[in-house]
Amino acid sequence: MPSAELVVGIGLRPRTSADRIRAALRETLGDKVIGCLATLEQRAADPGLRTVAAELGVPVMPYSAADLAMIDVPNPASRTLEAVATASVAEAAAVLAADGGPLVVRKRVVQGVVIAAARVGHPR
Repeated sequence: MPSAELVVGIGLRPRTSADRIRAALRETLGDKVIGCLATLEQRAADPGLRTVAAELGVPVMPYSAADLAMIDVPNPASRTLEAVATASVAEAAAVLAADGGPLVVRKRVVQGVVIAAARVGHPR
């Protein structure tokens, strides 16, 4: 992935529509280039997310709750921790998918879809 691309962490409820995911991405990131969509492994096969990833021509990167829980994020949520055993999905998944690259968009909730983005690569 070129370093100019953003990787997007995404948190969503099961069966979230592709339209809702697409709208959240557009509102949060505009026309920025997206390198992948990263999320909790149990959401990675969600049809709406798969549809949007296919439209964008990007992979869906799944991460376990244990892997996500190891990432220090600026906006952990106790509600998320109770629901899926990690305090962050979107921000943590973005950082993991970016190989530790910096968050450039902190988590933002749009129509129930949580979006965060990180730049690929380590900050120097």
